[in-house]
Amino acid sequence: MSTSERHSRFDAWLAGEYERRGDFTVMVVLVDIAETRIDLLRSTYMNVIGDETRWVELRELLSGSGAAWNGAAFFPVSAFFNGPVPNDIARSELRDLEDRLREDRRVLNEGHFFDRKGRRLKVDELKH
Repeated sequence: MSTSERHSRFDAWLAGEYERRGDFTVMVVLVDIAETRIDLLRSTYMNVIGDETRWVELRELLSGSGAAWNGAAFFPVSAFFNGPVPNDIARSELRDLEDRLREDRRVLNEGHFFDRKGRRLKVDELKH
């Protein structure tokens, strides 16, 4: 395992997010990135309790989804809520996010978007 995989941008993001918020709920969207398109594959939400999770562990967990993903975006549920949110709120927030992503993949930029190595990604609009 390379040093960059042991200390990914994801790890730094999670530690900083946890320091600011404490425990929180995050929506996760897995995507397949091809030359000129991004396909939405799977989505879920999870509660982050502590900042001990590292990218290599989470990548392994996400790989158990059965989806051939190469990008993952994380969207903390609104800071309006303190701590993890109830399941009904998380499900509602996730449905809203999925609707927005179906309309415009650039919504991925509103979250924290990473490749399989835990490096930051950004969606740019194609110029025709």
